[in-house]
Amino acid sequence: MDVSSLKYDDRGLIPCIVQDADTLEVLMMAWMSEESLRLTLERGQTVFWSRSRHELWHKGATSGNVQDLVSLKYDCDADTLLALVHPAGPACHTGARSCFYRDLS
Repeated sequence: MDVSSLKYDDRGLIPCIVQDADTLEVLMMAWMSEESLRLTLERGQTVFWSRSRHELWHKGATSGNVQDLVSLKYDCDADTLLALVHPAGPACHTGARSCFYRDLS
């Protein structure tokens, strides 16, 4: 499938769940634009769209905590992505390995 055929929302974004390729731990969820998706595929590292800064965000560009892409899949509705990565460090801006470290239950 061509990336332009995916189902982006009205802002031109698609959610991307990021998982550690070895442990399958969910590391984070971020948004991709068509441009950031193309850059991710070209570079072999995750690039997202920052909704707060309104700009492309190469994960780990300043921290060194890059995510090397192993595989990028899309779901049956073509409206959500799943990136399997080898992380070079924590995924969360808090320093936690995963953004999903707090329980509601």
